[in-house]
Amino acid sequence: MTRTKKSGMNSRGGRVAVIGAMGLASVALAAGPAFAKGGVDITAPRTVQVGKTITVKAQGDDDSAGYLHQLCLEENGFGQGWHQESCSAAVEGDARVTAHGTSARRGDLKFRAVLYGLTSRHDHNPVRLHASDVVTVHVR
Repeated sequence: MTRTKKSGMNSRGGRVAVIGAMGLASVALAAGPAFAKGGVDITAPRTVQVGKTITVKAQGDDDSAGYLHQLCLEENGFGQGWHQESCSAAVEGDARVTAHGTSARRGDLKFRAVLYGLTSRHDHNPVRLHASDVVTVHVR
């Protein structure tokens, strides 16, 4: 009885196919975008009477590791352009800020909240991470 040597092409070809498929899958997963989860929410009244208190609240967070967060409320109204009204302290995790104010005249005031990332409590170059939608308060 003579033995014939199998070339092993079938088993080698299967291994090569499996290794190639795994390599392709790992490249596809690595090439996909990585999104940081986070966002900013803002609440404000729709309509306020002249001279009454306007309360605007915002909260925001981002899961970027290594960042402290600071949340700022910005206002745009009566031709002044966007300017900061109030900012929270630099915190780890969920940042919250509340601003109270009154309007002495009629018109529309727009508010937005902006979440900044800081590398330390005294960081002079904060990174803008997220901004909320703009909410409009009608002062009548």
